[in-house]
Amino acid sequence: MDLDDQLRRYFGTADLAAISPDALDAGVEHMRVDFGLETDRARRFALWTLLHMIGAAPALDVAFADPRDREAARNFMDLAARDEPA
Repeated sequence: MDLDDQLRRYFGTADLAAISPDALDAGVEHMRVDFGLETDRARRFALWTLLHMIGAAPALDVAFADPRDREAARNFMDLAARDEPA
């Protein structure tokens, strides 16, 4: 999954700063539906990470039944937090 492609798919642009609040809400809702319907573990995880990056990801225990997926998500969250300014 290419990040720019996913941003265009759900928000109509790859420029996060250009997304209106209404378009953000609609895109997030579309992503949540797709996340719930997705059966491929890798694609599901990729959707979750994008939702996480925009602050709209479901809780780990809701998002992932497999404990390995929850651990991978925790690792991603830890890595992403390291890159945030202090």
